[in-house]
Amino acid sequence: MPVELSTFTSSVNLNSVKLNWSTSLEQNNSGFEIQRSDNDAAGQEAWKKAGFVNGAGNSSVQNNYSYEDKNLSSGKYKYRLKQIDFNGGYEYFMLTGEAVIGIPLSTELQQNYPNPFNPVTNISYRLSESGFVTLKVFDNSGREVKTLINEYKEAGYYKAVFDGSGLASGIYFYKLSADNFNQTKKLSLVK
Repeated sequence: MPVELSTFTSSVNLNSVKLNWSTSLEQNNSGFEIQRSDNDAAGQEAWKKAGFVNGAGNSSVQNNYSYEDKNLSSGKYKYRLKQIDFNGGYEYFMLTGEAVIGIPLSTELQQNYPNPFNPVTNISYRLSESGFVTLKVFDNSGREVKTLINEYKEAGYYKAVFDGSGLASGIYFYKLSADNFNQTKKLSLVK
């Protein structure tokens, strides 16, 4: 075996999963593709690439690695490492158990990222209770320019993508409304 894995663990912090693993021996190790699985609509496991961490190549000492999978929705996730050799060979290492992202303690609208943006930005929010949710974008005069969310949502962590391609540069506002919660934040489109 070109790589001997000595540990592979996970820890959850809010809606992020941190993976840590160690190797005791590496030969010809290009790196590790981190893969995450959630269940698709048919209940089948669907493995997707979450990231990549370079390996040490050739080493007979312990090497420690970590990767943080951020901004996940509430749910259960499985992880595996696809260790890839320089010659293209690979081997899988499964994480024992699942990482569980729970329900947030409070409803919150977060600052968009990136900000300023051109033309696309991400708006993250969390809901502590299920309910009807609206997320709207307004211009400086208070006129609605886009409705991003207008539907019932389960409690959990979410991210909406806002594309300002058709808008002029300037300051805009986005407002999250959910039950008795209303919060507005400012975003800046720079072209």
